[in-house]
Amino acid sequence: MFFTCGPNEAMVVSGFCRSPPVMVAGGRVFVLPCIQQIQRISLNTLTLNVKSEKVYTRHGVPISVTGIAQVKIQGQNKEMLAAACQMFLGKTEAEIAHIALETLEGHQRAIMAHMTVEEAKAKQEKVSAQYLSEIEMAKAQRDYELKKAAYDIEVNTRRAQADLAYQLQVAKTKQQIEEQRVQVQVVERAQQVAVQEQEIARREKELEARVRKPAEAERYKLERLAEAEKSQLIMQAEAEAESVRMRGEAEAFAIGARARAEAEQMAKKAEAFQLYQEAAQLDMLLEKLPQVAEEISGPLTSANKITLVSSGGGTVGAAKVTGEVLDILSRLPESVERLTGVSISQVRVSRVGAADFL
Repeated sequence: MFFTCGPNEAMVVSGFCRSPPVMVAGGRVFVLPCIQQIQRISLNTLTLNVKSEKVYTRHGVPISVTGIAQVKIQGQNKEMLAAACQMFLGKTEAEIAHIALETLEGHQRAIMAHMTVEEAKAKQEKVSAQYLSEIEMAKAQRDYELKKAAYDIEVNTRRAQADLAYQLQVAKTKQQIEEQRVQVQVVERAQQVAVQEQEIARREKELEARVRKPAEAERYKLERLAEAEKSQLIMQAEAEAESVRMRGEAEAFAIGARARAEAEQMAKKAEAFQLYQEAAQLDMLLEKLPQVAEEISGPLTSANKITLVSSGGGTVGAAKVTGEVLDILSRLPESVERLTGVSISQVRVSRVGAADFL
Protein backbone atom coordinates (compact mmCIF):
# COMPACT_ATOMS: atom_id res chain seq x y z
CA MET A 1 0.00 0.00 0.00
CA PHE A 2 1.12 3.62 -0.58
CA PHE A 3 2.13 6.07 2.19
CA THR A 4 2.67 9.80 1.73
CA CYS A 5 4.24 12.58 3.82
CA GLY A 6 4.50 16.37 3.67
CA PRO A 7 7.64 18.45 3.08
CA ASN A 8 8.25 18.80 6.87
CA GLU A 9 8.88 15.11 7.51
CA ALA A 10 10.64 12.08 6.07
CA MET A 11 9.71 8.39 5.84
CA VAL A 12 12.06 5.47 6.36
CA VAL A 13 11.06 2.04 4.99
CA SER A 14 12.93 -1.04 6.20
CA GLY A 15 12.47 -4.78 6.08
CA PHE A 16 12.12 -7.18 3.14
CA CYS A 17 14.04 -6.01 0.07
CA ARG A 18 14.88 -2.69 1.86
CA SER A 19 18.53 -3.01 2.72
CA PRO A 20 19.70 -0.34 3.23
CA PRO A 21 16.46 1.30 4.35
CA VAL A 22 14.78 3.67 1.89
CA MET A 23 14.52 7.31 3.06
CA VAL A 24 11.91 9.54 1.37
CA ALA A 25 11.57 13.23 2.30
CA GLY A 26 8.27 14.86 1.34
CA GLY A 27 6.90 12.28 -1.09
CA ARG A 28 5.31 8.83 -1.29
CA VAL A 29 6.49 5.24 -0.99
CA PHE A 30 5.06 1.74 -1.50
CA VAL A 31 5.12 -0.55 1.55
CA LEU A 32 4.38 -4.27 1.68
CA PRO A 33 2.30 -4.92 4.81
CA CYS A 34 3.68 -7.29 7.46
CA ILE A 35 7.06 -7.75 5.77
CA GLN A 36 8.10 -4.09 5.60
CA GLN A 37 8.05 -1.33 8.24
CA ILE A 38 7.62 2.44 7.84
CA GLN A 39 8.84 5.06 10.35
CA ARG A 40 8.64 8.86 10.26
CA ILE A 41 11.02 11.59 11.40
CA SER A 42 10.27 15.30 11.71
CA LEU A 43 12.14 17.83 9.58
CA ASN A 44 10.80 20.90 11.41
CA THR A 45 13.15 23.66 12.54
CA LEU A 46 13.78 23.59 16.33
CA THR A 47 14.51 26.89 18.11
CA LEU A 48 16.58 26.24 21.26
CA ASN A 49 17.39 28.62 24.12
CA VAL A 50 20.92 27.62 25.20
CA LYS A 51 21.75 28.87 28.73
CA SER A 52 25.10 28.44 30.53
CA GLU A 53 25.14 29.98 34.03
CA LYS A 54 28.26 30.60 36.20
CA VAL A 55 30.74 28.99 33.89
CA TYR A 56 34.33 29.74 34.88
CA THR A 57 36.60 31.11 32.21
CA ARG A 58 40.27 30.31 31.72
CA HIS A 59 41.22 32.96 34.32
CA GLY A 60 38.63 31.67 36.80
CA VAL A 61 36.04 34.37 36.27
CA PRO A 62 32.45 33.05 36.50
CA ILE A 63 30.19 34.24 33.65
CA SER A 64 26.65 33.40 32.40
CA VAL A 65 25.85 33.20 28.71
CA THR A 66 22.47 32.81 26.95
CA GLY A 67 22.38 31.86 23.30
CA ILE A 68 19.73 31.16 20.68
CA ALA A 69 20.21 28.26 18.28
CA GLN A 70 18.06 26.85 15.48
CA VAL A 71 18.47 23.20 14.64
CA LYS A 72 17.07 21.49 11.56
CA ILE A 73 17.57 18.12 9.85
CA GLN A 74 18.36 18.72 6.19
CA GLY A 75 16.14 16.23 4.34
CA GLN A 76 17.76 16.76 0.95
CA ASN A 77 21.19 15.84 2.32
CA LYS A 78 21.17 12.06 2.32
CA GLU A 79 24.17 11.69 4.65
CA MET A 80 22.74 14.13 7.20
CA LEU A 81 19.34 12.47 6.94
CA ALA A 82 20.92 9.03 7.46
CA ALA A 83 22.84 10.23 10.53
CA ALA A 84 19.72 11.85 11.98
CA CYS A 85 17.77 8.64 11.41
CA GLN A 86 20.47 6.67 13.28
CA MET A 87 20.28 9.03 16.26
CA PHE A 88 16.67 10.23 16.41
CA LEU A 89 14.49 7.68 14.54
CA GLY A 90 11.64 6.58 16.79
CA LYS A 91 11.99 9.63 19.11
CA THR A 92 9.49 12.45 19.47
CA GLU A 93 10.23 16.03 18.48
CA ALA A 94 10.55 17.03 22.18
CA GLU A 95 13.11 14.29 22.81
CA ILE A 96 15.10 15.40 19.77
CA ALA A 97 15.00 19.04 20.99
CA HIS A 98 16.17 18.00 24.46
CA ILE A 99 19.12 15.99 23.08
CA ALA A 100 20.13 18.86 20.77
CA LEU A 101 19.85 21.41 23.64
CA GLU A 102 22.07 19.38 25.94
CA THR A 103 24.62 18.94 23.18
CA LEU A 104 24.68 22.68 22.44
CA GLU A 105 24.97 23.58 26.13
CA GLY A 106 27.97 21.27 26.46
CA HIS A 107 29.69 22.84 23.45
CA GLN A 108 28.90 26.32 24.77
CA ARG A 109 30.39 25.54 28.23
CA ALA A 110 33.52 24.11 26.64
CA ILE A 111 34.02 27.21 24.52
CA MET A 112 33.44 29.50 27.53
CA ALA A 113 35.96 27.57 29.64
CA HIS A 114 38.69 28.03 27.06
CA MET A 115 38.09 31.78 26.57
CA THR A 116 38.80 34.91 28.63
CA VAL A 117 36.29 37.64 29.37
CA GLU A 118 37.98 39.90 26.88
CA GLU A 119 37.72 37.17 24.21
CA ALA A 120 34.30 36.79 25.04
CA LYS A 121 33.64 40.58 24.64
CA ALA A 122 35.86 40.78 21.56
CA LYS A 123 33.96 37.95 20.01
CA GLN A 124 30.72 39.76 20.77
CA GLU A 125 31.98 42.99 19.29
CA LYS A 126 33.23 41.07 16.32
CA VAL A 127 29.87 39.45 15.86
CA SER A 128 28.11 42.80 16.34
CA ALA A 129 30.46 44.43 13.88
CA GLN A 130 29.94 41.59 11.53
CA TYR A 131 26.18 42.00 11.89
CA LEU A 132 26.46 45.75 11.36
CA SER A 133 28.70 45.19 8.39
CA GLU A 134 26.29 42.70 6.94
CA ILE A 135 23.43 45.14 7.59
CA GLU A 136 25.33 47.91 5.86
CA MET A 137 26.20 45.59 3.05
CA ALA A 138 22.57 44.60 2.80
CA LYS A 139 21.55 48.25 2.76
CA ALA A 140 24.16 49.01 0.14
CA GLN A 141 23.04 46.02 -1.83
CA ARG A 142 19.44 47.17 -1.48
CA ASP A 143 20.32 50.70 -2.59
CA TYR A 144 22.31 49.27 -5.44
CA GLU A 145 19.48 47.01 -6.47
CA LEU A 146 16.96 49.87 -6.23
CA LYS A 147 19.13 52.23 -8.21
CA LYS A 148 19.94 49.50 -10.65
CA ALA A 149 16.23 48.72 -11.01
CA ALA A 150 15.51 52.43 -11.54
CA TYR A 151 18.31 52.63 -14.09
CA ASP A 152 17.08 49.44 -15.71
CA ILE A 153 13.57 50.86 -15.87
CA GLU A 154 14.84 54.04 -17.44
CA VAL A 155 17.11 52.16 -19.81
CA ASN A 156 14.36 49.72 -20.72
CA THR A 157 11.91 52.60 -21.15
CA ARG A 158 14.31 54.43 -23.43
CA ARG A 159 15.03 51.20 -25.24
CA ALA A 160 11.33 50.43 -25.56
CA GLN A 161 10.70 53.96 -26.80
CA ALA A 162 13.51 53.57 -29.29
CA ASP A 163 12.14 50.20 -30.36
CA LEU A 164 8.62 51.62 -30.64
CA ALA A 165 9.92 54.62 -32.55
CA TYR A 166 11.83 52.30 -34.85
CA GLN A 167 8.78 50.06 -35.30
CA LEU A 168 6.60 53.13 -35.82
CA GLN A 169 9.00 54.46 -38.41
CA VAL A 170 9.11 51.05 -40.07
CA ALA A 171 5.31 50.92 -40.06
CA LYS A 172 5.10 54.44 -41.50
CA THR A 173 7.61 53.52 -44.17
CA LYS A 174 5.69 50.34 -44.98
CA GLN A 175 2.47 52.34 -45.07
CA GLN A 176 3.98 54.88 -47.44
CA ILE A 177 5.30 52.08 -49.63
CA GLU A 178 1.90 50.38 -49.53
CA GLU A 179 0.14 53.64 -50.40
CA GLN A 180 2.49 54.18 -53.33
CA ARG A 181 1.95 50.57 -54.43
CA VAL A 182 -1.82 51.05 -54.17
CA GLN A 183 -1.58 54.26 -56.17
CA VAL A 184 0.43 52.45 -58.81
CA GLN A 185 -2.19 49.69 -58.87
CA VAL A 186 -4.95 52.31 -59.14
CA VAL A 187 -3.18 53.92 -62.08
CA GLU A 188 -2.61 50.53 -63.71
CA ARG A 189 -6.24 49.56 -63.20
CA ALA A 190 -7.38 52.90 -64.55
CA GLN A 191 -5.26 52.30 -67.62
CA GLN A 192 -6.61 48.77 -67.91
CA VAL A 193 -10.17 50.12 -67.59
CA ALA A 194 -9.48 52.72 -70.26
CA VAL A 195 -8.04 50.04 -72.56
CA GLN A 196 -11.02 47.79 -71.86
CA GLU A 197 -13.44 50.66 -72.55
CA GLN A 198 -11.69 51.35 -75.86
CA GLU A 199 -11.83 47.67 -76.71
CA ILE A 200 -15.52 47.56 -75.78
CA ALA A 201 -16.21 50.64 -77.92
CA ARG A 202 -14.30 49.07 -80.82
CA ARG A 203 -16.22 45.81 -80.47
CA GLU A 204 -19.51 47.70 -80.24
CA LYS A 205 -18.71 49.57 -83.45
CA GLU A 206 -17.68 46.32 -85.08
CA LEU A 207 -20.87 44.71 -83.85
CA GLU A 208 -22.82 47.72 -85.08
CA ALA A 209 -21.27 47.44 -88.53
CA ARG A 210 -21.35 43.65 -88.88
CA VAL A 211 -24.42 42.55 -86.98
CA ARG A 212 -26.68 45.27 -85.69
CA LYS A 213 -27.16 47.31 -88.86
CA PRO A 214 -27.75 44.27 -91.08
CA ALA A 215 -30.05 42.91 -88.41
CA GLU A 216 -31.97 46.19 -88.27
CA ALA A 217 -32.18 46.24 -92.05
CA GLU A 218 -33.41 42.65 -92.07
CA ARG A 219 -35.86 43.46 -89.30
CA TYR A 220 -37.11 46.51 -91.25
CA LYS A 221 -37.47 44.33 -94.31
CA LEU A 222 -39.34 41.65 -92.38
CA GLU A 223 -41.58 44.29 -90.80
CA ARG A 224 -42.43 45.71 -94.21
CA LEU A 225 -43.06 42.23 -95.58
CA ALA A 226 -45.16 41.38 -92.56
CA GLU A 227 -47.14 44.60 -92.94
CA ALA A 228 -47.63 43.93 -96.66
CA GLU A 229 -48.69 40.33 -95.94
CA LYS A 230 -50.97 41.60 -93.20
CA SER A 231 -52.53 44.15 -95.56
CA GLN A 232 -52.92 41.45 -98.19
CA LEU A 233 -54.55 39.10 -95.68
CA ILE A 234 -56.82 41.90 -94.50
CA MET A 235 -57.81 42.71 -98.09
CA GLN A 236 -58.37 39.03 -98.84
CA ALA A 237 -60.41 38.65 -95.69
CA GLU A 238 -62.43 41.76 -96.53
CA ALA A 239 -62.95 40.51 -100.10
CA GLU A 240 -63.98 37.07 -98.85
CA ALA A 241 -66.28 38.68 -96.31
CA GLU A 242 -67.79 40.86 -99.02
CA SER A 243 -68.14 37.84 -101.29
CA VAL A 244 -69.75 35.86 -98.48
CA ARG A 245 -72.02 38.75 -97.73
CA MET A 246 -73.03 39.17 -101.39
CA ARG A 247 -73.42 35.39 -101.77
CA GLY A 248 -75.51 35.33 -98.65
CA GLU A 249 -77.64 38.19 -99.90
CA ALA A 250 -78.04 36.44 -103.26
CA GLU A 251 -78.96 33.16 -101.60
CA ALA A 252 -81.34 34.99 -99.31
CA PHE A 253 -82.89 36.77 -102.30
CA ALA A 254 -83.11 33.45 -104.19
CA ILE A 255 -84.65 31.72 -101.17
CA GLY A 256 -87.07 34.58 -100.77
CA ALA A 257 -87.97 34.49 -104.44
CA ARG A 258 -88.34 30.71 -104.35
CA ALA A 259 -90.45 30.95 -101.25
CA ARG A 260 -92.60 33.62 -102.83
CA ALA A 261 -92.98 31.52 -106.01
CA GLU A 262 -93.85 28.42 -104.01
CA ALA A 263 -96.26 30.44 -101.94
CA GLU A 264 -97.90 31.82 -105.06
CA GLN A 265 -98.03 28.30 -106.57
CA MET A 266 -99.52 26.90 -103.38
CA ALA A 267 -102.03 29.71 -103.36
CA LYS A 268 -103.00 28.97 -106.97
CA LYS A 269 -103.23 25.28 -106.13
CA ALA A 270 -105.40 26.09 -103.22
CA GLU A 271 -107.66 28.21 -105.42
CA ALA A 272 -107.75 25.40 -107.98
CA PHE A 273 -108.62 22.93 -105.27
CA GLN A 274 -111.41 25.21 -104.17
CA LEU A 275 -112.80 25.44 -107.69
CA TYR A 276 -112.19 21.87 -108.82
CA GLN A 277 -112.00 19.72 -105.77
CA GLU A 278 -112.86 16.35 -107.28
CA ALA A 279 -110.98 17.01 -110.50
CA ALA A 280 -107.88 18.05 -108.58
CA GLN A 281 -108.04 15.03 -106.34
CA LEU A 282 -108.53 12.77 -109.34
CA ASP A 283 -105.62 14.35 -111.10
CA MET A 284 -103.36 13.76 -108.09
CA LEU A 285 -104.55 10.17 -107.86
CA LEU A 286 -103.90 9.58 -111.54
CA GLU A 287 -100.43 11.08 -111.16
CA LYS A 288 -99.65 8.67 -108.30
CA LEU A 289 -101.04 5.54 -110.01
CA PRO A 290 -97.79 4.78 -111.89
CA GLN A 291 -95.85 5.12 -108.60
CA VAL A 292 -98.34 2.79 -106.88
CA ALA A 293 -97.99 0.26 -109.72
CA GLU A 294 -94.20 0.55 -109.38
CA GLU A 295 -94.37 -0.09 -105.64
CA ILE A 296 -96.62 -3.09 -106.21
CA SER A 297 -94.33 -4.64 -108.82
CA GLY A 298 -91.16 -3.64 -106.88
CA PRO A 299 -90.87 -6.90 -104.90
CA LEU A 300 -91.05 -8.85 -108.12
CA THR A 301 -88.12 -6.95 -109.61
CA SER A 302 -85.94 -7.65 -106.56
CA ALA A 303 -86.80 -11.36 -106.40
CA ASN A 304 -84.08 -13.77 -107.63
CA LYS A 305 -86.42 -16.76 -108.07
CA ILE A 306 -90.22 -17.24 -108.28
CA THR A 307 -91.93 -20.58 -107.77
CA LEU A 308 -95.54 -20.89 -109.19
CA VAL A 309 -97.94 -23.60 -108.00
CA SER A 310 -100.90 -24.42 -110.29
CA SER A 311 -104.22 -25.74 -109.04
CA GLY A 312 -104.93 -27.49 -112.36
CA GLY A 313 -106.78 -24.78 -114.32
CA GLY A 314 -105.79 -21.49 -115.98
CA THR A 315 -102.54 -20.23 -117.41
CA VAL A 316 -99.11 -21.05 -115.91
CA GLY A 317 -95.81 -19.14 -116.31
CA ALA A 318 -95.00 -15.45 -116.81
CA ALA A 319 -98.52 -14.74 -118.08
CA LYS A 320 -99.79 -15.87 -114.70
CA VAL A 321 -97.59 -13.32 -112.89
CA THR A 322 -98.67 -10.53 -115.29
CA GLY A 323 -102.29 -11.43 -114.82
CA GLU A 324 -101.92 -11.24 -111.03
CA VAL A 325 -100.41 -7.74 -111.28
CA LEU A 326 -103.13 -6.56 -113.66
CA ASP A 327 -105.77 -8.01 -111.35
CA ILE A 328 -104.34 -5.95 -108.46
CA LEU A 329 -104.36 -2.80 -110.59
CA SER A 330 -107.96 -3.40 -111.75
CA ARG A 331 -109.02 -3.44 -108.14
CA LEU A 332 -107.27 -0.14 -107.41
CA PRO A 333 -110.26 2.18 -108.34
CA GLU A 334 -112.45 0.37 -105.84
CA SER A 335 -109.80 0.78 -103.13
CA VAL A 336 -109.41 4.47 -103.94
CA GLU A 337 -113.17 4.96 -103.83
CA ARG A 338 -113.37 3.24 -100.41
CA LEU A 339 -110.53 5.38 -99.06
CA THR A 340 -111.40 8.81 -100.54
CA GLY A 341 -115.04 8.50 -101.58
CA VAL A 342 -114.18 9.55 -105.18
CA SER A 343 -115.32 7.33 -108.03
CA ILE A 344 -112.89 7.49 -110.90
CA SER A 345 -115.41 6.07 -113.42
CA GLN A 346 -118.08 8.71 -112.61
CA VAL A 347 -115.97 11.84 -112.80
CA ARG A 348 -117.21 14.08 -115.66
CA VAL A 349 -114.28 16.52 -115.72
CA SER A 350 -111.79 16.01 -118.45
CA ARG A 351 -108.30 15.18 -117.11
CA VAL A 352 -106.70 17.14 -119.85
CA GLY A 353 -108.52 20.33 -118.92
CA ALA A 354 -107.74 19.99 -115.26
CA ALA A 355 -104.06 19.31 -116.05
CA ASP A 356 -103.86 22.42 -118.21
CA PHE A 357 -105.46 24.50 -115.44
CA LEU A 358 -103.03 23.26 -112.80
